Amino acid sequence: MRLARVTEVGPYVGEPYAVGREVVAQGLGDPLGGGGVHAVLFVCAGGTLNKCDMRSAALDLAELESRAIGLRSYESLFIPGIFQSEDYTRAIFRVSDVVTNPSDIERAVEFRMRRQAALAAENPPTVHAVIHEAALHMRFGGSAVTRKQLLRLVELAELPHVTIQVLPFAADGLPMANTPFNLIASHGGILETIQLDHASQSMFLHDPDSVAQYRRHFDRLRGVALPPVDTSPSAISHDVRDSLGLIRHILYSHY
Repeated sequence: MRLARVTEVGPYVGEPYAVGREVVAQGLGDPLGGGGVHAVLFVCAGGTLNKCDMRSAALDLAELESRAIGLRSYESLFIPGIFQSEDYTRAIFRVSDVVTNPSDIERAVEFRMRRQAALAAENPPTVHAVIHEAALHMRFGGSAVTRKQLLRLVELAELPHVTIQVLPFAADGLPMANTPFNLIASHGGILETIQLDHASQSMFLHDPDSVAQYRRHFDRLRGVALPPVDTSPSAISHDVRDSLGLIRHILYSHY
């Protein structure tokens, strides 16, 4: 395993100070050279401003997740990255215009898979995700890949520190739910950060007013979402009125 120390602007895009970050770069090539995804993910090597921001965002998000004590997430069209299967992630990158070279796609997939180590850590963060029903219907990689991804969601929901809710199409009183976001409590809970995904770049917010706003936003989303996935033996039957029932309905009726 190689540790590459990278000095860059951060930890939030656009902040005017430099920090040193240690990046695990095992098997990902030289993080200080070349172009493509590993340049986007590790250093801004002659890329566009948007790619530089996206690279910084990928590193910042991974670092925050690795130090998190709590993760709250809302996704509208994709399964959250920390829950994605390898094939699902690969399918997303293959249809994107951010990564085009096959070897760079594989590096990007490996980087995302490494982010998921937080779920299996000795003291893992509590993770609560609200996923729009639309994301369960999106067929990235075809039916087999989508089915495997939905089964993985159910499997991950068995972890005691993971809560998954589905926001159905029929949800009433839906709050502003167009922009996916992550609310991350890290560094022992001292730092809370909002990460917003946009088409060309990600944004990080950490001022108290923004954090409070997105806390309320997440509380409203989970309030109108279906009850959490429950795979315990006491949950004898499920129908489409709860999250597990809806996931199973989509699995058995579409895949």
